[in-house]
Amino acid sequence: MISITKLFTGDSEPNDKLRYGGNRCGDAVPVMDRRPVVVWNCTKRCNLVCSHCYARSDEAKGDYELSTKEGKNLIDDLAQFGSPVILFSGGEPLSRPDLPELAKYAVEKGLRATISTNGTLIDEKMAAKLKEIQLSYVGISIDGTEETHDKFRQRKGSYAKAVQGVRNCLAVGLKVGLRFTITKDNMQDIGDVFDLMERENIPRICFYHLVNTGRGEDISGSLLTHEETANVVDYIVKRTLELKQKNPAVEVLTVDNSADGPYLYLKMKAENNPKTEEVYQLLKRNGGYSSGVGIGCVSWNGDVYPDQFWRQHKLGNVLERPFSEIWQDISNPLMAGLKKRHEMVEGRCAECKFLEICGGNFRARGEAATGSLWGPDPACYLTDEEIK
Repeated sequence: MISITKLFTGDSEPNDKLRYGGNRCGDAVPVMDRRPVVVWNCTKRCNLVCSHCYARSDEAKGDYELSTKEGKNLIDDLAQFGSPVILFSGGEPLSRPDLPELAKYAVEKGLRATISTNGTLIDEKMAAKLKEIQLSYVGISIDGTEETHDKFRQRKGSYAKAVQGVRNCLAVGLKVGLRFTITKDNMQDIGDVFDLMERENIPRICFYHLVNTGRGEDISGSLLTHEETANVVDYIVKRTLELKQKNPAVEVLTVDNSADGPYLYLKMKAENNPKTEEVYQLLKRNGGYSSGVGIGCVSWNGDVYPDQFWRQHKLGNVLERPFSEIWQDISNPLMAGLKKRHEMVEGRCAECKFLEICGGNFRARGEAATGSLWGPDPACYLTDEEIK
């Protein structure tokens, strides 16, 4: 996760202590010793059928979903383990009637609780309830203009309901932001979404590079070329700086392509930006790709994965062993490798001078492209000249 606003303006943001090497209290922690942010896909059910959903969610219930009691046991373990954040995701997390109860319990245990949602179920009453339980953040997916978004979601009217969900959160003072997954089919709408942010006074947006797993695998042809990726990132920077002039509190991030870090560093260096070396140190402290270390995933049935996209590598199940025990078990070759990934990556990643700030990028994409756990991620858009 790369903060465009932090790198280009230096503004401090609430998550900086975690993003740049801190623990729950803000103390500096080496990259490989951090406790993970945990994405809990607490349900497979969803009222939409998004074309890029990594979990292949739909209206059908999964094989098994952790009960409220089992969910609280998971939260107890994460709190004791020192995980700083639990992100309730899905499916659509608000399709679970006990989601507010679980989120409140997480807050009471000292975790920062957030949700990733399609926004369509956040009416005025739900927004007030989420505010009351002190939920830290609501991320609502908007993937373009109304026509584009509804096509992505395969449900007409989903855009209007999502925007109303954003408005309902803003009305009660609940921090809310947008989530936008970039593909060939919606990259032309990025400007429209910036306009929406300005018009509705939305303070935050995360731009996600498409990871072609789950249903995302079915739209692999929608992955951007390297040139398109660079152009999109340049445009995001341009619009961010323009919006920042009008709304100093705005926060813009890119997610799921750690090559953004060195790309932006090289961009600033070429422009003789005086913050260039400071930015390099921030990126170094961030460490780039952190699956199996800084982020982990628990599925609706309790299965544990290195991250939410890499679901073909099950590490264990929280009904059999606590998450904390599974996470620290380096008798598992994959977990052992992830904790020393700089020694494991292959090809151009192994030779890259930016390895310490990228971390080898996404292993899920690298494995899909090369058949190797440690093969290079084809989404890296740096040239051979730039990385040597």
